[in-house]
Amino acid sequence: MTKNLQWRIIAIVAVVALAVWAFYPPGQKVNLGLDLKGGVHLVMRVQTDAALRIETQTTVERLREALGRATVQYAKLEVTGPTEFVAEGIQNDQGFRTAATEADAVYSRSPGAGRYTYTMRPNIANQLREEAVTQALETIERRVNELGVAEPIVARQGAINQILVQLPGVTDVQRAKEIIRSTALLELKIVEMGPFPTEEAARQAYNNSVPPDLMIVPGSDAAVSGGGTPTTVYYVVRRVPPITGRDLRTARPSIDQNNLPAVSFSLSGDGAVRFGQLTEQNINRQLAIVLDSRVVSAPVIQSRITDQGQITGSFTTQEAQDLSLVLRSGALPAPMDFLEERTVGPSLGAESIRAGVTASVGGLALVVLFMLFYYRLSGLNALTSIVVNLVILLGMMAYLGATMTLPGFAGFVLTIGMGVDSNVLIFERIKEELATAKGVRAAVNAGFDRVWWTIVDTHVSSLIGALLLLNFGTGPIRGFATTLIIGLASNVFTAVFVSRTMFELVLSRRAQPQALSI
Repeated sequence: MTKNLQWRIIAIVAVVALAVWAFYPPGQKVNLGLDLKGGVHLVMRVQTDAALRIETQTTVERLREALGRATVQYAKLEVTGPTEFVAEGIQNDQGFRTAATEADAVYSRSPGAGRYTYTMRPNIANQLREEAVTQALETIERRVNELGVAEPIVARQGAINQILVQLPGVTDVQRAKEIIRSTALLELKIVEMGPFPTEEAARQAYNNSVPPDLMIVPGSDAAVSGGGTPTTVYYVVRRVPPITGRDLRTARPSIDQNNLPAVSFSLSGDGAVRFGQLTEQNINRQLAIVLDSRVVSAPVIQSRITDQGQITGSFTTQEAQDLSLVLRSGALPAPMDFLEERTVGPSLGAESIRAGVTASVGGLALVVLFMLFYYRLSGLNALTSIVVNLVILLGMMAYLGATMTLPGFAGFVLTIGMGVDSNVLIFERIKEELATAKGVRAAVNAGFDRVWWTIVDTHVSSLIGALLLLNFGTGPIRGFATTLIIGLASNVFTAVFVSRTMFELVLSRRAQPQALSI
């Protein structure tokens, strides 16, 4: 045995040992997909019209503040649709146009005297819809990652506003759904009046004519008392919040002064400056902490506060953890609808694993019988290279953290087929070389050398197709493509390097080999 052959054998053993180390034990190191492990499959739709309405409402509130600063009188300024608002009874037309410069950049203004209709420009509306879905996708992905789910899938599906979420191993479906779809819009506002026992009482405080820059939001009396059985009360706050969830730096579960679960938060630099100014100017007034248009707590400001705060209320420990999670991940840009929900049980996943393993072993057994029957002892060479190929494939998937899915088992079976195809090409070429009366060693060397570029060509062609599937496919297709890509790479190594080394090992034991069992 030559020294070169010894090093090649050591390299093969080392690669196989590393692969086994990477995936053993498979139950702990191989990530299983939804169809094998069980879990939740959700398809959601982003209400993009709601996102556009929020943008329109924000524009109207900014315009209302600008008109107030410019002392421009008007009779009506309201939102009439997701992308439209109207202004009527304008006394100073030139002053109004000057104040509405920011709105004119986003909305088309209809001509008129004392009355204007603003309609969002189509290109901006399309851009905002796209941004809403992208932001929702990123927010949901952060929330799912915070849940600690192994190898989740969060991707677009079908229509532009639909999102697919797959959570392998999740058993508490309801909690997962609540965390995913929770808007989690945090706002900090000064309480102008309240709390009131009913909404009608709040309106009567303003003679049933609440100013347009104010709004009534529901809350709980536990927000003031810090305990007891909460009942719904109502607060009057300003529409435009000085501090929102966008100013958050982090949020975490904590304990309040009554030893009850709470959520502590800290603000970013700019948010801390504005929060400090807000609290300093409103000492001894209530600060409404509004979450998803509901006051969860309304503490009295005792002194200036900069970058720290706490949300208290009737939280359980789990609710405090979930609230801090969704606050950390950011607010959704719009509400979500659930279009489809499927739950895959662990027993069904176990059955899928058994079926996949049976199919793979069955396919391998049939290949072994054919190779041994048609190529005799050389078929053992092919069998060894295929087994090594599958071991390396499993090891690479475990090392890279790839997820094994049911379509991935199809990739396993196809990898076996690719391995057989490569060995058939090599063996047939060796037989052709032997037919020309070449020596056994020369025939083996010529067979591998001349088939090399054919193998590269076939594998590169398959690799291009697999990369396209990986880039444009959804969950199951990507699982198949991942297995196929890794299988193609390992197959080139085993079909050429491992198989050739085995031939040379057998031939090295003979001084002058006269025949080859092929």
